Amino acid sequence: MPQKDVAIKLLGTNEVSALEPATFEEAITATQFGKYNVVLGFLAGIASLCAVFDTSTMSYTFVSAQCDLNISLNDKGLLNAVTYAGMISSALIWGFLFDVLGRRKLLILGFLVDAVFVFMSVLTQGLPLLLVSKYLQGFIINGPFAAVSSYISEFHCAKYRPIYQMIIGSSNSFGTVLLPLIAWLILPRNMDFTIVNLNFHSWNMFLLVSGLPAFICGILFVFFPESPKFLMTCGENDKALKVFQKVYSINTGAPADTFPIKQLVDETKLDVDMKNGSHITAHRTKQQALKEGWQQMKPLFLQPHLMKIVLACAIFLCVMMSMNMLRLWLPQIFQIMNDYQKTHLGKSASLCTMLSTVSSKNQTTGECVVNTDNAQVYINSIIVGCTSICGNVSAASLIRFIGKKKILTVALITSGISSFSLYFANTPEMATALSSIFIAGGSVSNNVMVSVAVDMFPTTLRTMSISLGMMIGRSGAMSGNFIFPYLLESGCQAPFFVVGGLMFAAAALSFVLPNTDMKPLT
Repeated sequence: MPQKDVAIKLLGTNEVSALEPATFEEAITATQFGKYNVVLGFLAGIASLCAVFDTSTMSYTFVSAQCDLNISLNDKGLLNAVTYAGMISSALIWGFLFDVLGRRKLLILGFLVDAVFVFMSVLTQGLPLLLVSKYLQGFIINGPFAAVSSYISEFHCAKYRPIYQMIIGSSNSFGTVLLPLIAWLILPRNMDFTIVNLNFHSWNMFLLVSGLPAFICGILFVFFPESPKFLMTCGENDKALKVFQKVYSINTGAPADTFPIKQLVDETKLDVDMKNGSHITAHRTKQQALKEGWQQMKPLFLQPHLMKIVLACAIFLCVMMSMNMLRLWLPQIFQIMNDYQKTHLGKSASLCTMLSTVSSKNQTTGECVVNTDNAQVYINSIIVGCTSICGNVSAASLIRFIGKKKILTVALITSGISSFSLYFANTPEMATALSSIFIAGGSVSNNVMVSVAVDMFPTTLRTMSISLGMMIGRSGAMSGNFIFPYLLESGCQAPFFVVGGLMFAAAALSFVLPNTDMKPLT
């Protein structure tokens, strides 16, 4: 079959001659969908675990380490929040670097350095070192986490981009199942030993295992190429074409030189770049990239992008503050439920009755005892994670038919109702079910919002916009975790009504979002 006919067959109604320059969307569609995309999805799944592990390990470490580290309820809130403090402080730095220097090299460096800081936390003998290591983990992982979404999007056409964002979301949800499973296997066991005057316990081993995904990702990204979209944006069309050819060859089994597209448009000369005020020099040096990067940031805070970034940041703030306030405290809440039932010889009670023990308990008196007979804590956490996976899989299946905006709004409203209903939960089973629905809706909302943000902004602003949105959202998550211990101590009503109210606020804002379904990358 002639190459031109192949191009027509691959690209559908858009006739693209092998002799005419092709856009990114036409070129990535011509690579077809195959083995390369599957392997890339697998890598994205592992990468998604890193941020989940970095932000969530403390939730399970508390129960086992609270006596060894002598930590109070407020210390637990500080440990939950400090990782987000690190993420916030590095958000703009990483967004800038990824958008001007590329994705691949910084992904490799970011994941490997994150693994180093996770392994540093294993040596913890007291609260200060643990706080420092968790802060540094947050500082580092923020960049790779944001860049993975852009990197994956830039290897898929408009047809598959939303689906892959939901795959990343499902991997995040899988992490919320895998982490309590690992905790269940390690934390209840007696692993006390000493090496070179350093005391190690089961929770140190738990932290060690949690650093493996970041280490694995840093190694695997060595074998993947730079994003072809980023290369085109920088005027590196020859390199971009080689990437397209490689992907095409892996997916189809055909020789790379049979790729039907032979030329790519020069994106550095497109009018859209000049209108955005983000002109990029072709074959630029690193110094030129850094200098132009500052100029590229300006359009994000000017029309037509200003209102879109404000809206996106407001939604990220509400969703991430709400979801992480409850998500990171669920293991502690489940532990309170477990302790109550053990103390009252298996007797059940409403969630509010069990939480009332928090405000009445004097945690500074008496001998510190770790209750390791707490399998139900991990089982409940796994149930919550499984529900979240089901929610993301369902959303991924429906997103092409219903649209991102509708799914986002429905998920936000569902989460808000579930949070309000927790106040009325009269059994531990009902509390677990409502918590599962809340987390599933919040996870779907966050993942869909990332997909919307990817499509709302051009390539030169994409990672920057996601990083900024995540920075604002994580500032909410950080402040929420400072506040939540006080809400728990104040009574049952405040925690769940505040969390639910934030979800309803995000739902109201979602009605104003533009429709980005099937929008080609620019």
